[in-house]
Amino acid sequence: MSSNSRVNTIARHINPTSGTMSISLWSGVPQAPPDPILGITEAFKADPATAAKLNLGVGAYRTEDGKPLVLKVVRRVEQAIVSDMSRNKEYLPMGGNAEFCKLSRALILGNDSRAIAEKRVATVQALSGTGALRVSAEFLSKFYPNAPIFLPNPTWGNHNKIFPNGGVKIMSYRYYNPATRGLDYDGMCADLQAAPEGSIVLLHACAHNPTGVDPTPEQWAGILAVVVARRLLALFDSAYQGFASGSLDRDAQAVRMFTQAGLELIICQSYAKNMGLYGERVGALSVVCKNEDNAKRVESQLKMVIRPMYSSPPAHGAAIAEMILGTPQFYEEWKVELKMMADRIILMRQMLHTELGKLGTPGNWRHILDQIG
Repeated sequence: MSSNSRVNTIARHINPTSGTMSISLWSGVPQAPPDPILGITEAFKADPATAAKLNLGVGAYRTEDGKPLVLKVVRRVEQAIVSDMSRNKEYLPMGGNAEFCKLSRALILGNDSRAIAEKRVATVQALSGTGALRVSAEFLSKFYPNAPIFLPNPTWGNHNKIFPNGGVKIMSYRYYNPATRGLDYDGMCADLQAAPEGSIVLLHACAHNPTGVDPTPEQWAGILAVVVARRLLALFDSAYQGFASGSLDRDAQAVRMFTQAGLELIICQSYAKNMGLYGERVGALSVVCKNEDNAKRVESQLKMVIRPMYSSPPAHGAAIAEMILGTPQFYEEWKVELKMMADRIILMRQMLHTELGKLGTPGNWRHILDQIG
């Protein structure tokens, strides 16, 4: 019997019409529900009336025409990269682009950071902020086991999936007060005071998602005091540095305050919003340690988490970010464009608030101005 004949014989046995093996191996797999955020975008794109609607589901910057924006500096840098014939497509190391990592930790902690000077910050490149959070979750489940992570209520929806999937139990603390449309500072501090000693607490570095409500500098100092008193491990999710207020330094002040206090902490960074590198998946994960030896060992174990997960991160987006962060001219151009985006968002909030007032819309709409992002 020829090979083709044997294949045809097998095919007849597994053909659904034959009644043999007619049930798929995957018949028991249920249909997953649409993602509450990305599902809105899918529905928006499928809607024939899209031209008359706005998609408010995903926090991605849009132009006046409702189109995605690629920063001019990103276009220039990308052209320089693709024109450089010395570049290749080799794998990056497990920890990613080393220069990108160096520049990323300086961006969030400051060039004058004592922690950086003392070489006690372990940094690896990650698949944007989501990837940084996922790697941190698995690292924590291995080396900081049995500690729950307290998430603000509400928080970005993916936080509630990332940490359990990484082996970390989630709990919550009060954050948003619907009555004032502001921060429930007293409730937040009370819940963190009641958290088991040594618990992990996730903090949004700036532009809290989804509320847009951030603590004041004085409130951050109070939160820091609770973290110190209860020996909590702070994990900062920094998805909007520079994109929130227009100032890279202002949006990093909470992270720097905690680091300057001498705490060990974790920082997850994303370049999706502030560089518009959404699809390039560019991010960094940093762990601030007590000393250089600890940092070396932590970095080695972060790489061991990455190796079986995705082996090494993508090179192109990190190369763009590295050139922008590491070239003074490009860095200044980026800050100008970044502030332009942030200022426009702030202006749109002001215009919306003004228009609601003109229309005599019932209610107090002051929170549109007080919130950020």
